[in-house]
Amino acid sequence: MTDLQYVYQKERKEFGRQCQFADKKYLMVSIPSNYDDFNSYILKNPVSEGTQLGKQFSLSEVNTVSTTTENRGILHTEGGWPKDVNYLDSEQTLRYRRKLEKDETYITQVPRMGEKVEFCILQNNSVNIYEEYFSDLDPAPIIDRCHSRTMYVYKDVEETPRPISHLSWSGDGGSKLAITYCDTNFQKYAFGRVSFNSYIWETENPNRPLYTISPTSPSTCIEYHQKDTNILVSGQQNGQCCTFDTRAGPYCVASTPREICHRESVNSVLWINSKTGNECFSGGSDGQVIWWDTRKFSERLDLLYMDPVKSDEQFLERSYGISVLEYETTIPTRFMVGSEQGMLFFCNRKGKTPMEKITLRMQCHASPIYTLARNPSFFKNFLTVGDWNARIWSEDCKESSIIWTKYCNVELTDGCWSPTKCSLFYLSRMDGNVEAWDLLQQQSEPILTIKVSDHAITCLKPHESGKMIACGSASGFVHLMEVSENMSFSAKNDKAILNAMLDRESKREKILEGKLREIKIKLKKQVELQDAKVSDLLQLQAEMPPEENKVQDDLPKIKPELVQALIETADKDFFSMINEETQKRIKALDNDGHDKPKKSKGHKKKHEDDGTDTETHMEHSTEEPVSINGINGHHENGTATNGYHNNENGHDINGNDHELTENGNDHNDDN
Repeated sequence: MTDLQYVYQKERKEFGRQCQFADKKYLMVSIPSNYDDFNSYILKNPVSEGTQLGKQFSLSEVNTVSTTTENRGILHTEGGWPKDVNYLDSEQTLRYRRKLEKDETYITQVPRMGEKVEFCILQNNSVNIYEEYFSDLDPAPIIDRCHSRTMYVYKDVEETPRPISHLSWSGDGGSKLAITYCDTNFQKYAFGRVSFNSYIWETENPNRPLYTISPTSPSTCIEYHQKDTNILVSGQQNGQCCTFDTRAGPYCVASTPREICHRESVNSVLWINSKTGNECFSGGSDGQVIWWDTRKFSERLDLLYMDPVKSDEQFLERSYGISVLEYETTIPTRFMVGSEQGMLFFCNRKGKTPMEKITLRMQCHASPIYTLARNPSFFKNFLTVGDWNARIWSEDCKESSIIWTKYCNVELTDGCWSPTKCSLFYLSRMDGNVEAWDLLQQQSEPILTIKVSDHAITCLKPHESGKMIACGSASGFVHLMEVSENMSFSAKNDKAILNAMLDRESKREKILEGKLREIKIKLKKQVELQDAKVSDLLQLQAEMPPEENKVQDDLPKIKPELVQALIETADKDFFSMINEETQKRIKALDNDGHDKPKKSKGHKKKHEDDGTDTETHMEHSTEEPVSINGINGHHENGTATNGYHNNENGHDINGNDHELTENGNDHNDDN
């Protein structure tokens, strides 16, 4: 019998290490039986117990007692005639009427009743009970509470949920909704386990997407063409821009080369109102704004860096990353750019130099600007959303916003104006709520807060009818919300009232800006005067003799801005010491009973120039000489106090009288 065998061939390195077994005398555990414990063992009787995990419900039926009903009717065709009178016989009825008319009760009751009836008839004829006294007034509006409801929910068809990055309604009345999915977490798509597909949904069919878009990189933003609803432009996470045609299939029909496109993710792309209708511009995190022609993506039409420094030389290294772009078709040459550092750039494409293209830079928020949208009724007013609040700005006020919301407890993610109600705008939050703010109703609180999802709301997009708003969440769901009628349309005078409010707030901000500018100018002048005084003091200090300046070298160094304050403090201390010492001397003389100091004889001196005589009467001072050392031995006027001081009575510390002449010279005569 032949042996059946099969040979396995394997390399030696794949065998692994050789197992080496050895016998050892190891006792792990040994517990001998204890026979004394056998007597205490009791056999437990089995007990049967039942458990019910489900809740118990009881059913009770109650039926009310049925009521038996019966229908009865009476037909009354002729007045109440007696049984013996046939109402169909005209002669019998006539004889019966004549009989009643001859009755005394009939003769007395009919005139009485006639008076009452006549009074009512006359009153009714004099007053028109159907007259409308206030027909010219408008009817009072019916107060309707703001409310909303969820119409449809569009779920991502992929197994792995992806956050919603952008939404776009089609231009044919909003019958289709384009949704892009992109997770901005670092290296989320590194291993290729997440799909890049985006979808176009039909508004009334949330079960299955209408079209599929398959880009080469996750799409961060997408926009429908204004006129052709089959063409879309999209910005991708790798920096490229591409166009899609739903008639040509799911793949892009044209894309920008990697050599000339953005270096980082494209955060916003918009169509431009051009003659051909094929131009668009995009902004990315690399700080570049690039203009494209979709017919020739291989070349850039124009390029602009968002450099925060105002100069003609622009550098990509110091440019701010772009978070959002704003473009209004009625203003074709002007656009606005929101940066990731919270700075807003006002730009004009007609400019020839970078300084002419970027006309204004303004710091708006402490975080990236997520929303930048003009009011559909007032183009000079626009909305910005960032950090924890939303702000409304005016192009006339270039230093501060005119209206802003209070700070929320959670960060805001997006915002938009209502296309049909001029005073209404929506804000989305990180906690899954959507707030509706109406400037004409209240400014301190939102008029409606909608709990849309348990996850963060990443983007908002209102329908052009104003009745619906699409809310994209971080969990991959898009909720289509319908709002009430009072949130969909503006009242008769809403536009005029809002215009007056915005103008009033703009004027207020202009007045505050003017006051602030005046305060800054005054402070600047005060600083310049103080610097001039300090410089004069330092100059006098430099002109001092060496022996006096030597004392200064031994003193600690003092900052120039503190010299003036120290001089003023020394002057106040000096005069306070003089006054205190004078009061003490006067009190001492009063207590000792001394007489007043004797007056010295006047001295005459004839001036050689005018020949006039001057006589000065002076008193001998009883005060001791006082030596005051100021800062560096100087007062504010630069006069040195070298150990003595001339008092008001004209005596020096030696008791000599000083006679002051008109030319300022003093003559000393010994007493």
